[in-house]
Amino acid sequence: MTTAANDSGLFGWWRLAGPAPRRALIAAGLGWALDAFDVMLFSLTLAAVIADLGLTKTQAGALGSVTLLGGAAGGLIFGHVADRYGRTRALMASVLIYSVFTAACGLSQNLWQFAIFRALLGLGMGGEWASGAALVSETWPARHRGRALGFMQSSWAIGFAVAAMVVGFVLPRYGWRAVFFVGILPAFFVLWIRRNVEEPELWIAQQRLMGSGSGKAVGARAFRFKDMFRGPMLALTASVTFMNACTLFGWWALNGWVPAYLSLPAAQGGIGLTTQTMSWLVVAMQVGMWFGYVSFGYIADVVGRKRVYIGYLLMASLLLPLYGSMKNPLVLLLLGPFVAFFGTGFFSGFGAVTAEIYPTSVRATAQGFCYNIGRIASAAAPFTVGKLATTQGFTVAFAVAGAAYFVGALTWRFIPETRGRELT
Repeated sequence: MTTAANDSGLFGWWRLAGPAPRRALIAAGLGWALDAFDVMLFSLTLAAVIADLGLTKTQAGALGSVTLLGGAAGGLIFGHVADRYGRTRALMASVLIYSVFTAACGLSQNLWQFAIFRALLGLGMGGEWASGAALVSETWPARHRGRALGFMQSSWAIGFAVAAMVVGFVLPRYGWRAVFFVGILPAFFVLWIRRNVEEPELWIAQQRLMGSGSGKAVGARAFRFKDMFRGPMLALTASVTFMNACTLFGWWALNGWVPAYLSLPAAQGGIGLTTQTMSWLVVAMQVGMWFGYVSFGYIADVVGRKRVYIGYLLMASLLLPLYGSMKNPLVLLLLGPFVAFFGTGFFSGFGAVTAEIYPTSVRATAQGFCYNIGRIASAAAPFTVGKLATTQGFTVAFAVAGAAYFVGALTWRFIPETRGRELT
């Protein structure tokens, strides 16, 4: 039977894979879903937290920015950990960190305590993506890598949707603190990873080449972190990082404030929906988000990373300002999935693009750097939207987020097509 025949159908690529790649994808996907569950509890409970702790929208936005700064630090730290000590070890450590400090958020009594716990939670959030993306990239072949990373990334939408449903049930009955206590549950997932997920053969081979982790290459000098900033690689690293900063700014401006936009009273610029109604509108958006993630992987494996990325970003730049100008719940229900489809789905491609640009010796470090330096810049998004929402209204705030997507699309002029590259 030919490879083309084996690849036929939506899930032929999954049936062809062996047990190790499947377990790696399940581990990274569930880790990312549980990451989304823990991280997005804050956005979903934001209106209640503002009311209980007496925060302004600007202060609440600052808390979101603190989380992203913590995520940036976590991505940089755990990218190095994953390259040095292994993808699975870094993955387990990051899951434990974000689980413990999500639960700790429920103990916060003031703004500063909340900020500390959110920053520490961010360390685990950033670390999970860097280690998980490297794990999946190195265990799946080039012709299926986009699809595999698409399914990994799509699990964020599942975790976000589950978080919305948990908030819809727990928050009205037990309060926002109980919602955060639920966030400790992902810690138990670490036990499954430890027993079932192996390090990629590509990483193991690299460790042998480097003299069992000594840092001294055998027979040839390995590509090093500082080589990312030399010659042509400098411009490429800068372009990829800046593009991701723009898209992350737009993403966090959208997803960090949509729940509050839907649930805050009209006097504060919101729609004034009940917690349950807000939760279901967010769940509907996650359906669109999931299809956006998965479809990107399939299309990008066939058409290429670059054209699909640009198309998604341009659509997001148009739809997000439109969403921010709507007040009718039915219109928001119908429009929301399309906003999430294009405003999020492109992230499936970032892991593949960076994995195909950088070699194994620095792959997780490079992915963590490009993703999380971009996240540092995007940390301004929750604060900026909160400030603009207070002074200019949500319509203007979401229009600024749409402009960030547009600039991200323009940056692709400097980024090459990487589809089909075998990892080195």
